[in-house]
Amino acid sequence: MTDAVIAAVLYALMLTTPARAPQRAASWSAGYVVAWAVVCGALAFRRRWPLWVLLVTVAGALVHTVLERSGAAGSPFLVASSLAVFTFALTSRRSAGLAGGAITALVLFCGDGLWVPGSWWDAENVGVLAWTGMAVAAGDALRNRRAYVAAVRERARRAEEAREQEAGRRVVEERLRIARELHDVVAHHIAVIQVQAGVAAHMLHSQPAAAEGAIGHVRRAAGEVLDELGTLLGVLRQSGDELAGPGAPSEPAPSLSRLDALVRSFSGAGLCVDSVSSGPPRALPAAVDLTAYRLVQESLTNAHKHGGGRAQVTLAFHPQQLAVEVCNGPPPGEPQPTAAAGTGHGLLGMRERVLAVGGLLEAGPTPEGGFRVRALLPTPETDPAAQR
Repeated sequence: MTDAVIAAVLYALMLTTPARAPQRAASWSAGYVVAWAVVCGALAFRRRWPLWVLLVTVAGALVHTVLERSGAAGSPFLVASSLAVFTFALTSRRSAGLAGGAITALVLFCGDGLWVPGSWWDAENVGVLAWTGMAVAAGDALRNRRAYVAAVRERARRAEEAREQEAGRRVVEERLRIARELHDVVAHHIAVIQVQAGVAAHMLHSQPAAAEGAIGHVRRAAGEVLDELGTLLGVLRQSGDELAGPGAPSEPAPSLSRLDALVRSFSGAGLCVDSVSSGPPRALPAAVDLTAYRLVQESLTNAHKHGGGRAQVTLAFHPQQLAVEVCNGPPPGEPQPTAAAGTGHGLLGMRERVLAVGGLLEAGPTPEGGFRVRALLPTPETDPAAQR
């Protein structure tokens, strides 16, 4: 619509331009008016067919020069050709736009020099070069501007997509981390409650004292799991600012320093656990320390829940790694009980934790009929001064 309006305005200018003074009105011809109408009409399609419109406008300017013996400078023909070469430079590659502008300027300049009386270097002839050059420069600048804006928008779109993908990845990682924490917190205590509840039910009438002790274990395990769940859910309810504030949870994360308490809790629940450590103990990275604790906790939980009355925990401190091994099986001379089918989430969670710190995990049955979990966790030596 805009191009059609521009074409109509140029056509009206042609009819009222000083070059068409009343004293020369007799020389008007229908063919000349139709030719100019074709030139102006072509401008209405300059965005769709820029090259063809440029050829039509240049041809119209040459026809005007030959018939009127008047240069294109100062006439609507120069405006039409300049608008056409501007559009061609805007919609074409830079090399094509510059070549089209140079050819247009040369053709119009030579036409004025050959058919218009006067010197080739008159101001009007030089003005043709200036008009065409400015049109090409304006089209090229606007094309560069549009390309720059499009590139900026594309970068912004890609950056937004990258941010959304990163946010989605972080959400997935956080969900997996929370799932692992919930499983580690709940599975141990629920296993203790399940086993002790069964013991209490079995001994309730025959051995009331033993049943009362089992119920005490159930009560303590339930209290501990409620406390740990309350702490974890409290952290989830807080925002990022609240987590760093004075009301943030102050209880330290589980670590191997609490391994003895963990072993005692299983021993009290009826699982005979032996703990062996080799090598000089040292401070571990927080992620490795937590992973080792959760690995032992989950392995002992599985040993208690899926059968076997004995388990052995072995920690081997090496210069660059920590070896954690948990083996379980029935007491010597007793058959291996039939293990209950599990979901496999415990082993999956252990493998994810170990891989997250760059370690290796092996898990599988032993020839004696038990089950063994072994992990190698990297523990690069740290500078004691940095730890302080």
